[in-house]
Amino acid sequence: MRIRILAAIAAVATAACQPDPDRRERDDSTSRSASEPRDSAGILITENARPPAGSRLGWRIGPEPTVTIGEVEGEDPYLFQWVRSAFRLADGRIVVANGGTDEIRVFTATGVHLLTWGGQGQGPAEFGSLSRAAQWPGDSIVAWHSGNYGVSFFDDGGTFGHSFSLRGGPNQRWRRRPVAVRPDGTIVTVRGEVERTTIEVLDGEGGLHGSLGRQPNHEVITARGPGGHTEQVPAAYSSELVTAAWGDLVIAGPNKPYEIRAFQADGALARIVRREHVPVAPTEADRQAFLEGRKALYRTGVDATTGLATPESFLEETIWPFLESFTLAEHFPAFSMVMADAADHLWVREYDLPREERPAPLWTVFDPEGRVLGFVETPEGLDILQIGEDFILGRVRDEFEVEYVQVWPLVRSGG
Repeated sequence: MRIRILAAIAAVATAACQPDPDRRERDDSTSRSASEPRDSAGILITENARPPAGSRLGWRIGPEPTVTIGEVEGEDPYLFQWVRSAFRLADGRIVVANGGTDEIRVFTATGVHLLTWGGQGQGPAEFGSLSRAAQWPGDSIVAWHSGNYGVSFFDDGGTFGHSFSLRGGPNQRWRRRPVAVRPDGTIVTVRGEVERTTIEVLDGEGGLHGSLGRQPNHEVITARGPGGHTEQVPAAYSSELVTAAWGDLVIAGPNKPYEIRAFQADGALARIVRREHVPVAPTEADRQAFLEGRKALYRTGVDATTGLATPESFLEETIWPFLESFTLAEHFPAFSMVMADAADHLWVREYDLPREERPAPLWTVFDPEGRVLGFVETPEGLDILQIGEDFILGRVRDEFEVEYVQVWPLVRSGG
């Protein structure tokens, strides 16, 4: 009997416990002025201070969403399950990739359903397992699906154009996973192992456009796996590879230390953005929080062969000893994720320490040159999917796990 161990390891588990004021104090530092970007052998490097504790950039979000799409009960297009991505086109229409039905749904700027295409299947305009959709240059749409490892292209009316496969050669088992679309229509993909990951840029036909080579990913430890054998797995609170498109550049690198590295498509390092950050070391209490989070995932999981809940005896005898062999990374990650907005500002989400509650997600915003502007809070519970010039689009879930897609106004003033 076996269960999906690696998938559960990679999932993020959080613990809702009491704040630790000592940690916050250690991470608060006196702000200094951000340095001007300097050129070092063709690489633009910007060093930044941490914004003052408790400060906020004068940009305003909300106070309420201007558009909410989704219903508890109603017509099928408004019932979401596993929203994989969503974005707004230039004319205001909103595109949603609904993973539960493997459909792409298009709505007006006010949230009225217009059309749906896709669905489960192996046909040229169907999806084996819809992973994400993104805007292609113009108002075209690209979608990738993990079931048959394909990338498919459509116009904004749902008319299928062409597709290509993300599989390796006939004797290769690997496949690429798309993570971002660049303004010229090339697609950033990742493939590789736990410790290091290969990043490649593909053109619209699936040909290799450029490569960033192998980039560091997780901090790997040796854990005692089921059956007594050892496995290479990420440490508790390991770093993770962060990728994003930033204008014509590709961001790639681990989320510790606080350093964002941006490359040209040919792999040449073009920019480094750093921000002052005091590393925090996890404690034994944090390790226990990590273990409890992973155990919760296993308890709600199912056996990969039978589809039934995993027997408690198997958990006790095999999985719990496996988790107990996990050791801690030296420090927590410095940040969680990176996004670029429509004005080429960088938004870097602060890492939420376990056992510490934050009232709302906190982001450090940098200008297009990598100079820090300040902190911005985004609405609690809103998973940000797109940041435009004057809006933020994201996904929320209510207390019954019903999903909604929302658009919130963003006013860039007072910064």
